[in-house]
Amino acid sequence: MTNLPWSGMSIGILATIVLIGVYVIWKIQKELRSGFPLKDERTQRINWKSSYYALYLGLYFMIALMLGNILSNELRGVYLLDGWYALIFSILVQSLMYIGFNLYFERKEDFQ
Repeated sequence: MTNLPWSGMSIGILATIVLIGVYVIWKIQKELRSGFPLKDERTQRINWKSSYYALYLGLYFMIALMLGNILSNELRGVYLLDGWYALIFSILVQSLMYIGFNLYFERKEDFQ
């Protein structure tokens, strides 16, 4: 995993950041034109609860990843992942969990 072309990945990362920024601006403009408030109490609770769950499950994932790296190094003499890839996986897992929890709680009718 250490022979990845970083020039191509850097362009991909930059394009992803720009696309996400354009999407967020488009979504805000769309909500402003609709005349409804951007965030109500339910939306704020959903965001808080999604963030809370994603943070704690992400921390547990990072602890499990760290223990897996330690065990791999002790038993096989080779790390499972380099630090950079462990960081990327941690951010990816935490972000996907936030998105998943947010979608789940938005579709839940009796959210409290």
